[in-house]
Amino acid sequence: MSDERYREQHKLRLSFMPWLYDTLKPEHRRWAEAWQAEIQAALLAVETVEIGTDVFIAPTARFFAEPGRKIRIGDGVRIAADCVLHGPITLGAKVLVNHHVTMDGGRAGIQVGANTRIAAYTTLFAFNHGMAADRKIREQPVTSEGIHIGEDVWIGAQAGIVDGIAIGSGAVVGMSAQVTRDVAAGSIVGGNPAVLIGERR
Repeated sequence: MSDERYREQHKLRLSFMPWLYDTLKPEHRRWAEAWQAEIQAALLAVETVEIGTDVFIAPTARFFAEPGRKIRIGDGVRIAADCVLHGPITLGAKVLVNHHVTMDGGRAGIQVGANTRIAAYTTLFAFNHGMAADRKIREQPVTSEGIHIGEDVWIGAQAGIVDGIAIGSGAVVGMSAQVTRDVAAGSIVGGNPAVLIGERR
């Protein structure tokens, strides 16, 4: 395999497994940092974002941060391929957002604490709309309370987090869980709707 083909495959691997960015050998880290600088400069030029140091953003991650919907990305954050982030969103230091995660901050925003891990295909929507029978769904009023996720939280693949939810630090949300009520710190929840199934000890 040529060096160019190898590098393109390496970029693809990093895009879907961005934690590997931390394990790059010095000769690979040099080109990877230059690649990331280009990606992040292009993003800063067109969207209202703040990007910390030592951040990895896959080139196919999509950001929509119009004025008033800023996206803040803390130091050491890793964002994988094919994510969609619509602000306002704040990601604390060393948050990992795995591939195909969708986050929409509505008006009130999404806040994610440091060292939290969000697995693939998770959805977080910080808005909702009414369901009254006297009008069409598209005419319903939209509300937004926001989503707050603490530090060191693990959210399993394909989980769903609805508007108005707070998840305490150290909590674990099981795969495919649908979180419709607050989750206490250190709790383990799973199911649809998500219920308490354990505690971290």
